[in-house]
Formats: sequence, C-alpha cells, structure tokens
Amino acid sequence: MARQPNPGSPGRHPAVAQALRDCRGAFWSVAIFSGLVNLLMLAGPLYMLQVYDRVLASRSVPTLIALSVLLAVAYGFQAILDLIRTRIVTRSAAVLDKDLGTTVHNAVLRLATNSRSIDAQQPVRDLDQIRSFLTSAGPIAIVDLPWMPVFLAICFLLHPWIGFLSLFGALLLVATTLLTERSSREPAREVAKGAGQRAAAIEADRRNSETITAMGLGDAMAKRWNEANNAYLTAVRRSSDVVSSYGGLSKVLRLFLQSGILGLGAYLVIQQQLSPGSMIAASIMMARALAPIETAIANWRGFVAARDATHRLSQMLAHFGISPERMELPPPKQSFEAEDVVVVAPETQVPIVGGVRFQTRAGDVVGVIGPSGSGKTSLIRVLVGIWPPARGAVRIDGAELKQWSPTLLGPHIGYLSQAVELFDGTVAQNIARMANDPDPDKVVKAARAAGAHDMILHLRNGYDTRIGDSGAILSAGQRQRVALARALYNDPFLIVLDEPNANLDSDGEEALLTAIEQAAKRGAIVLMIAHRRGALKVCNRVLVLRDGAQMAFGPRDEVLARLMPQQPQQPPQQAPATAPTTLKVVSDNPGSGA
Repeated sequence: MARQPNPGSPGRHPAVAQALRDCRGAFWSVAIFSGLVNLLMLAGPLYMLQVYDRVLASRSVPTLIALSVLLAVAYGFQAILDLIRTRIVTRSAAVLDKDLGTTVHNAVLRLATNSRSIDAQQPVRDLDQIRSFLTSAGPIAIVDLPWMPVFLAICFLLHPWIGFLSLFGALLLVATTLLTERSSREPAREVAKGAGQRAAAIEADRRNSETITAMGLGDAMAKRWNEANNAYLTAVRRSSDVVSSYGGLSKVLRLFLQSGILGLGAYLVIQQQLSPGSMIAASIMMARALAPIETAIANWRGFVAARDATHRLSQMLAHFGISPERMELPPPKQSFEAEDVVVVAPETQVPIVGGVRFQTRAGDVVGVIGPSGSGKTSLIRVLVGIWPPARGAVRIDGAELKQWSPTLLGPHIGYLSQAVELFDGTVAQNIARMANDPDPDKVVKAARAAGAHDMILHLRNGYDTRIGDSGAILSAGQRQRVALARALYNDPFLIVLDEPNANLDSDGEEALLTAIEQAAKRGAIVLMIAHRRGALKVCNRVLVLRDGAQMAFGPRDEVLARLMPQQPQQPPQQAPATAPTTLKVVSDNPGSGA
C-alpha cells in the first residue's frame, strides 16, 4: 500500500517532500550567501560613481588606487561566496538524489512488474532531471530574484525617471517569462514523452538482440527506433525554438533598455539633473536588476522539465513507491494458503484466474498443472507477491502478504521464474542473492542441493566466475541450475518454481526432484508448475487449473485418478529424458473444484 501525499504538500509524495525538507537548510544557506553576493555587487556601481564624480573631478591618483584596491577585495569576496553557494547547491542536489535513490529504485521494480504502459526507467530520468536543474544556473537566478526590487529602488534613488524606465523593463521581462512558461509547457512534456519512447525502443532491441540478428530484423527495428528518435528530436527542436526565441527577445530587450538608460541618463546630465557617475551607475544597476530574469528565461526549459519531473515522480511513487513500515513478524514455518484469489493482469480489468482456494502445510509439495494459457504463471506471480490479488487474499502463517515487509519476507521465499533471470556478478553472488560478501557454506550447500556444485567447479573461476548480464556466459541449463540454487539458498520456507525442469537434462531433473524432496523433509512448502509427469512423483498434492479456473485441488493420486481415469492409479514414474511425457488434463466436468 502506497502512502498518500502529504496534505501539506498537495500532489507531492511524502518521500519527495521529505527529501526537499532535508535540503531546506542548504537552501537557506544559499539564500544568505546570495544576499552577501548581491550586496557586494553594489561595489561596481559605487566604484563607477566615485570615479566619475570624485576622481576625475579631483584628478587624484591615490584616491583612484584606493578605490581600485577596495573594488578588487570586494570582487574577490564575491567570487569566493559565489563559489560557496554554487557548491552548496551542487551538494544539495546530490543529497536529494541520495535520499530518493532507494525509493526510486523500488518504484522502478514495481513499474516493471505492475505496468506495461509506463516506461520503467522514467523515475530514474525524472530524478536525473531534477538533479540536473538544481546544478544549473536556474536555482541561483531564482534566489537572486528577491533582490531585484532592491536594485530597482536604488535606481529610483538615483532619479525617478531612471527608476520608472528600469521598472518598465523589469515588467517587460516578467511578461516575457510568463509567455515562455505558457509556450514551453507542452513542448517540454513532449520531450519527456519522446525520451521515454526512444529509450523503450532501444531497450527492447537490446533485450531481443539475438532474435533480431538471427532473423535479419536489424533494418526493420532500426526504422522503428528512428521513428521514435525523430519524434524525440522534433519535440526537442520545438522546445528549444520556443525557449531560444523568448531568450533572444529578452536579451534584445535588456540591451535596448540598457542603452535607453544611458540615453535617458545623458539627457538628465545635460539638464543637470544627474551626475555622469550616476548615469553609469544607473546603467549597471538596471542590468543587475534584470539579470536574474534573463537567466531564469534562459533556464526555463530546465525549470519546466524539473517541475514536471517532480510531479510525475510524485504520482509514480504514490502508486508504485515505498510502502509504510510494517511490524516485523516471526519467520514463517507453518502454512500457506490462497483464499478465493482472483488474478487480474496489471492495467487491465479482465480476470485471468478466478476463485483459487487452497491450503498447504509445512512439508507439502504442490504440483500446479494445466494446459498452456490456463493462468498458472499468472497465479504464481500473485502467490509470491509480484502482483497484488484483485480479490481474495494470499496468507503465509495466517498473515496476508501485504502485512509482511517485502525485505523481511523475501529471505523466506525461494522463487524460480519461467524466464531465468541472473545478474551481472559472480556465481556465488547470484546464488547468495547478490550479497556483497556471500556465506561460502550456505552458497555451496544451495549449489549441492540444486545439483550445480560440480558444474560450477568446472567453470573457469568456479564460484568466483563472473557470468555477465543475465548469465550470458552460461548455457540455458546452467542458468537454470544456478537460479535453482538461488531459490534454495538459506533454506527458505516457501519455494515457488515455474517450470524448473524446462532446460534441464535427465541428470539435472533428477537433482531437481531430490532437492524438492529434501526441502519438503526439512519442513518447506514447495509450489511447482509442472508439464512433465515425472515431476509429479515428488508431489503429495496437485492443483489443477483450466481456462483460468481451479478444477481440482487435493492429494495427488485422488486428483489424477479423477482427471485421468484411464491411467492406472499409481504414482507416476519419471519419463525418459529423451521423450518426456507431458501432462494432458482431461475432465468430464471441467467446472468441478475441490
């Protein structure tokens, strides 16, 4: 269950709000340093004022030298303070990224398993976008904006006409900023959307590179990617055109206003209403007053992108992010049950499996059988918590899965998916569930239980062999055995195997069945999807699915006798490896349940 957004921060996920609160102290420090920097920026106008009105009139070289030294000292302090505030902003961005890193990682995992329409990498890109904006000149310009009225007030002190012209210029640039915001909002969203589609296309090509190469699909897939890339580039061009157009307009306006201030100042000097030094100082003050607005316009695309990224990230975390902390429950050791479980695929309303109800005790081995497309794999995904049940409940030792912390429950579950997934690391790390310092005894024990120990020893570096992304250097059968060892690592209570013998030879299948028997003897519960009859000889219970419905559940011999009355009522024997016998479910009463 995801946390609801903080009422004090509408639409903002608590994790995002907390990360921003953690940076609040740094933001206040930046504001203080920005105040000092802006005060030191007055040194330039004051210097020009004194040089034109005092030094040139008195022709005093010592006064000029003294003023120049003071100006150099002021600029030196300004450079140091500016460097400090920039580094504070950069480090604050890193802190924000660190605070949200784990939460975003969890959101990516949940998106990958619970959503097909949203790019799972989008939260990472959103976090990168937020961090990128915080390290740009945009935040500094925003912090400098409150000082604009101060500089405008000084312009009014120099002369009211100077002040009004500066105020008029500021209003023009503010209007330009508002137009930039309105015009760039939709193009910025199109850029984010296009980036996601382009990344999804290239990732799909990477995952299916072998099929693309073998079947000569390179040109077709390149055309598909180019279409996504061209759409992205078009969106980037539109967004850049909007921002650069208004950025150029603001620059021209600032130059025109700066020249206008000099012209107005010259007129006032001729009318003896202003000194030459004040004329130069007014030009500098107005430029300084308008600089934050111009910088903000130049960085507006980044600001809009960061704002949209924050909104998207908050929405995604609300659905797929962190869960509330749960009380730690005792390790499971008694039972596992499904109560009228209905399975609905993510982002659909069509039930895949409905009304599944069964209960198992420690030591049970349940074979899940049924025709292809009957919903076996979808049911397994719900039983291990990958998908939430649409209705009903899955309980382990009486507690629903949602009452357990995934981090704490995970070590008690061993899962072998239909598509074996290994990680870039050593064999030992993969068996030990990517622990940085695997326990050698537990790793070897799991490998022996899976019948993988001898196979691993024949690898170049044994257990320390790096297997590459997805176990690239291993054969399908080797990957299956390593993944089985991972499922058995540390003697989990619930072991769920989705067609574990799909890529195994006869020796591998015999090792698998032995491992299942040993797990049951120590009190584990094993759920196994099986297509070969030989796998059922270690099962004491069978769950039968057909067309998304539970046909039967009960003792193996009783269920098989009911479904296949033509077969002798005896435990099935393992079929020869050369010609495996698949299970064919037949029934005179498909709607019957147990």
